[in-house]
Amino acid sequence: MRDLHKSEVLGSKRGLMSWRPQYRSSKFRNVYGKAASREHCFDGIPITKNVHDNHFCAVNVRFLAIVTESAGGGSFLVIPLEQTGRIEPNYPKVCGHQGNVLDIKWNPFIENIIASCSEDTSVRIWEIPEGGLKRNMTEAVLELYGHSRRVGLVEWHPTTNNILFSAGYDYKVLIWNLDIGEPVKMIDCHTDVILCMSFNTDGSLLATTCKDKKLRVLEPRSGRVLQEASCKNHRVNRVVFLGSTKRLLTTGVSRWNTRQIALWDQEDLSMPLIEEEIDGLSGLLFPFYDADTHMLYLAGKGDGNIRYYEISSEKPYLSYLMEFRSPAPQKGLGVMPKHGLDVSACEVFRFYKLITLKGLIEPISMIVPRRSETYQEDIYPMTPGTEPALTPDEWLSGVNRGKPTRGYPKNIRDVGKGHHIPLIRRLSRRSHPGVAEGGIQEEFQDRLQGAGEGEEKRGGQRDRPPGERPAPHGERGGQPWSGNGNGIWGMNLGRHRVPVSIPREAGAWDSSRDGIPGSIP
Repeated sequence: MRDLHKSEVLGSKRGLMSWRPQYRSSKFRNVYGKAASREHCFDGIPITKNVHDNHFCAVNVRFLAIVTESAGGGSFLVIPLEQTGRIEPNYPKVCGHQGNVLDIKWNPFIENIIASCSEDTSVRIWEIPEGGLKRNMTEAVLELYGHSRRVGLVEWHPTTNNILFSAGYDYKVLIWNLDIGEPVKMIDCHTDVILCMSFNTDGSLLATTCKDKKLRVLEPRSGRVLQEASCKNHRVNRVVFLGSTKRLLTTGVSRWNTRQIALWDQEDLSMPLIEEEIDGLSGLLFPFYDADTHMLYLAGKGDGNIRYYEISSEKPYLSYLMEFRSPAPQKGLGVMPKHGLDVSACEVFRFYKLITLKGLIEPISMIVPRRSETYQEDIYPMTPGTEPALTPDEWLSGVNRGKPTRGYPKNIRDVGKGHHIPLIRRLSRRSHPGVAEGGIQEEFQDRLQGAGEGEEKRGGQRDRPPGERPAPHGERGGQPWSGNGNGIWGMNLGRHRVPVSIPREAGAWDSSRDGIPGSIP
């Protein structure tokens, strides 16, 4: 009887143990978020109130760039990272665009080169001087005109220097070779506005989401669609490649209008591997993936929470870890590159959170709790470095190659010390292929005009008549400068004319600046 009773007790214990939750062993299970103190935030910033679904923020190891609210054109701030605290209202801005700035991205290989796109249909490349701006910057290194409507997205190629992708509201993706300042390819397989672009690790594949409710995987050089998914039950908004796992993750909305994520096999988009509902809020979900730690972060626009998961190659694929909660809603988030993290604090990810109501940029560090103060090699594997793997000509010829890897800087003083590449060569305004007579290359111009005519037939509104060249900075129809014959020159700004007094003998014309009087010798 005793043996029988003993066996029953053991059997009941086994039954109870089978109902206990199964915990995965993970070194990132206890990762927590830590918001920076007020003195380490950036305060007094007039963050843009534009409702476009972008982050409006870009970060690298030296600068923080934020799109700001401005009257008459678009502008953004560029602040050195060490210059925390309150930013003066008259702080210098980058203000060369004639329309609202919709997206900004730092060059991954040159730390003081940033790309911006705007409602004025242009893409511009800016060179930020050492130490940041001392005065307003209005002249870009390159001005790229090729889209017939406003440009909503820009994205640098992850492994090739001076290759830039831009997506416009004309449903086109243009690939720019900045070595020559011209578009080298147009991808026109989309039938509506492109919402998001994401590259795989070596840049050989491009994933896009579109307002036509389709997810596409493209070969970027040829523009050929390799895979396509019609997402009827999961309306996709954002997509991100999950490193080298050959998986894609999308965020969107379910048929019941709840926020949802879906995991896909990049080689078969017929059905998602898993779909998971997040909550019933209405804000867009921004996904961020860390290939070094295999962690996925989900941040909701308009709420203050950041959820994070661990990605695995086997079922259930997605394991919930924890959630960072904050009462302040976020408009967008910038992400620090991996080689800019503080390894002495066991920091594995860092966000820069835009809080519009307070005019505040708040750094949030994701930290792995460790007792030891020594360098933790297990949470800092080799990571892609800051040197390009390919030149534009090599990539355009069909070569694919991942970036060389490097270790994390073990000393915070070494952050930002890396490979420096010669800056993009300067092109004068008149010799610039994107602004010269004829606009972009003839083969693209014909296709753009045809696309514009089709848009008008469908009832779409164009930002300017087909074939009309966008006006250079400071020009609102007619010549940007005019004179009265008495040595008084004026700059035409719309209906206003700003007089500038120049001596008659010094009023020689400089043909490289579109008729702007030359400097006094």
